[in-house]
Amino acid sequence: MRSVIQRVKYASVKVDEKIVSKIEIGLLVLIGIEDNDTNDDIEYLCSKIAQLRIFNDENEIMNKSVIDIEGNILVVSQFTLHASTKKGNRPSYIKASKPDFAIPMYEKFCTALEKKIGKKIGAGIFGADMKVELLNDGPVTIIIDSKNKDF
Repeated sequence: MRSVIQRVKYASVKVDEKIVSKIEIGLLVLIGIEDNDTNDDIEYLCSKIAQLRIFNDENEIMNKSVIDIEGNILVVSQFTLHASTKKGNRPSYIKASKPDFAIPMYEKFCTALEKKIGKKIGAGIFGADMKVELLNDGPVTIIIDSKNKDF
């Protein structure tokens, strides 16, 4: 399971020109799922994301988590996070899970993340053609891969 986490002032996701979810200060989380992901991957990523200290404290040092600042989270599924560019110039998405596996994992991920932060999160619509708008704060962008914990 691979994620890109962006600290944002705001973020929203539209489907068919309609906003389906939006947040103010917090995190935009792009999540990619592959077939060998498990509940352990969900637990690892959700714990990391909830506790990631990337918000400024009173001394302007990144020392607070999204929980500490009572921030929000918007989660958007993104199969392209598992793109392979090893051969040629057209990415291969063979590692990305198909919807029959990915949708339940995405839903479990969102539920687990809500439990970790103690509040409802925003979410995109799995498989939809989404338009994501955000104001990256910093910019601060972190990549976490549950299969490559040194990444």
